Amino acid sequence: MSASFPVTYPYTGEVVGEAPLLPREAVRAALDRAGAARVRLDRHERASVLERVAGRIAAESEELARAITLESGLCLADTRHETGRAADVFRFAAHAALDDDGRAFACDVSAHGRARRAYTMREPVRLVAAITPFNHPLNQVAHKLAPALAAGAPIVLKPSEKTPLAALWLGRAVVEAGYPEDAVAVVTGDRAEILDEMLAHEAVEVVSFTGGVAVGKEIARRLGYRRGVLELGGNDPLLVLRDADVERAAELAVAGGTKNSGQRCTAVKRVLVEEPVADALAEAIAERAAALRVGDPLGDATEVGTLIDEPAAELVERRVRAAVSDGAALLAGGGRERAQLVPPVLDRVDPSHELVREETFGPAIPLVRVRDLDHALEVANGTAYGLSAGVVSNDLAAITRCVRELRCGSVNVDEVPGFRTEATPFGGVKASGLGIKEGVIEAMNGMTTVKLFTLPWP
Repeated sequence: MSASFPVTYPYTGEVVGEAPLLPREAVRAALDRAGAARVRLDRHERASVLERVAGRIAAESEELARAITLESGLCLADTRHETGRAADVFRFAAHAALDDDGRAFACDVSAHGRARRAYTMREPVRLVAAITPFNHPLNQVAHKLAPALAAGAPIVLKPSEKTPLAALWLGRAVVEAGYPEDAVAVVTGDRAEILDEMLAHEAVEVVSFTGGVAVGKEIARRLGYRRGVLELGGNDPLLVLRDADVERAAELAVAGGTKNSGQRCTAVKRVLVEEPVADALAEAIAERAAALRVGDPLGDATEVGTLIDEPAAELVERRVRAAVSDGAALLAGGGRERAQLVPPVLDRVDPSHELVREETFGPAIPLVRVRDLDHALEVANGTAYGLSAGVVSNDLAAITRCVRELRCGSVNVDEVPGFRTEATPFGGVKASGLGIKEGVIEAMNGMTTVKLFTLPWP
């Protein structure tokens, strides 16, 4: 009987499933098969596979949402949204697979040229190795698999050992939809062993990793002469300027800070508010956060589920307590039971405190008061991260400064930092990421190479 490991429901600790504990040899064999595979599907055939997967996700969305909740502790409201996003990824990829990505060039535009025409075409890389985190068990996996399928690239994917079940389901769905079985594999087991095999395999040409900074830096160190997609952490600010609509800013702060239990690299992790509106904003955020329904993630009315496990909740709780000890005011929440944390709202947090200096992966909403826009930009750019930011203001000049001066991968005006569609480019700067961007089209480009050919043109 093959070995396996249990997957537990963070809300109760009960076992809800099992995943294969693959030995090194099995992982290596999967990489060997995929590395030797050649996907011989035309564009329309690849698009049809992707559409079938999207359709299946949509048809089984409720069952999938419940399954994701059971392995992650995220509430049904969040996991239902995730299944819709994952279906979108495959739909966008299906359209992208049909796009003609070639270009034509005249070669007689210079005296040094010829009477020829040059054309480009894209060819898939030999093998993609992908690693995904726990916080979006289906959608993160979709963002690796769908672009590879659209490009016709073989791929081997390792999901988080904490949330492997949705990934295993999606891997099976891809094969059942018609993608060659030898060209796609989802492997589960010991993270270090699988990563070692992926980084050592000679067929791997792209390593696509979404996860923590420490592992990302280790992958970067070992990548060698290969392409990397490193989508790492975030410490995303919501800048609330003095002319802001306070109620709108409070809505964004609470939604952006607590969706997915705050376990998003693009969650609102710091609210930088100018002093003239700080008191009103703090009161509005505390009132909204206190009204959130926190409880059993499987409850239809629940708005905030658990964190991934109890140690994760304990870490957030420790940082909140430390901030309060250092002078911050706890305005709402903060209670914890096992992996569940009632979203804490804090005011007057020092910008250098660990709670807001590092990535706090949980539903905390800390307010940092700033004097003016100059101070806000200084604080926003003053951490190691640079993923996303949100700005709440109607002052066009101030908004323009934010877009230009914030050192991050995306800036959303009158919106949470994490707003995006599945097709747009996604990624950060500094410790938030390196290499090829995510998003269906950018990822497809990263999983292909450009070939130029020329023909006589009399």
